[in-house]
Amino acid sequence: MAEYSGVMVHAEVAEGKLAAIATELLGCGRGLADNLGEELSAVIIGSGVSSLAQEAFASGADKVYIVDDVLLQDYQTDAYVPVMEKVVRQAMPRILLVGQTSIGRDLAPRLAFRLETAATMDCIELAIDPGSKRLLRTKPVYGGNARAVFTSELDPQIATVRTKVMTPLEPDTSRKGEVVTVEAGMDSSTVRTRVLEKVKQEVEGISLEAADVVVSGGRGMGSADGFKQLEELAGLLKGAVGASRPPCDNNWVPDVRQVGLTGKIVAPDLYIAVALSGSSQHMAGCSGCKNIVAINKDPEANIFREARFGVVGDWKKVLPALTEKVRELMSG
Repeated sequence: MAEYSGVMVHAEVAEGKLAAIATELLGCGRGLADNLGEELSAVIIGSGVSSLAQEAFASGADKVYIVDDVLLQDYQTDAYVPVMEKVVRQAMPRILLVGQTSIGRDLAPRLAFRLETAATMDCIELAIDPGSKRLLRTKPVYGGNARAVFTSELDPQIATVRTKVMTPLEPDTSRKGEVVTVEAGMDSSTVRTRVLEKVKQEVEGISLEAADVVVSGGRGMGSADGFKQLEELAGLLKGAVGASRPPCDNNWVPDVRQVGLTGKIVAPDLYIAVALSGSSQHMAGCSGCKNIVAINKDPEANIFREARFGVVGDWKKVLPALTEKVRELMSG
């Protein structure tokens, strides 16, 4: 009987190219595969996706499985789960990495059930145990207040990984590999639902996910007027404005600006948290930030435990002074 071997990445497609999470997982998967001395493969599922194989090779893959069918144009559970199962049973990877996205959250547990294995969801770190060579999966627990490491004796070892926590490789367009075409083997009766319309929510300025700098406000901002001051600072830093849940619930800012467990996950170089307590639900959305700067009048606020730099004071006094200093430095 064939043995499980190698690392496989479910490479999501967005707007005709590999999604950012796909290249992040390929970068991570490359390291895991090299540690094991095994190959890294990618699975690309969709309609008109055959040309994306080279992008996967450039991002670290040795082999790419392509399932190209018009019925796979949009993610549908009925279609994608059996197709993904078919590929995994054919390839028999030791490890399967899936993005912790709306697609991955639906796909991974269903796939694990079909394959009689287990999926560890929402991982933020992955490593190979030097002794057992099993996958060590670190994820937040207890509302983000602690971290736990999981492993499993079942193959394939499935893990979903948060966006923005893994670093993609620098693309190498000279890399080549093997392309394996897999037939979807389905007809229209397989897919019980149809996507009738897609509505993309327009956001003014830089999106949270793409920003290198995010300036976020919490309940302590007091009103929508307070967020106008955050917009001024974010504009100077060429960043985006974020918020915790209460400001969004109060309609001070659009829901699309929410950072946290039920909002967006961000990992900018700089995250400025203003009048924001730092609840575990909020920190779950920004734990991957490289530098957190906190401004809060409560010296015991949880945000200071997470921040690299902190200012204890009323944001109404601190923020204008900070904004003016940034303006001075930017103009100088």
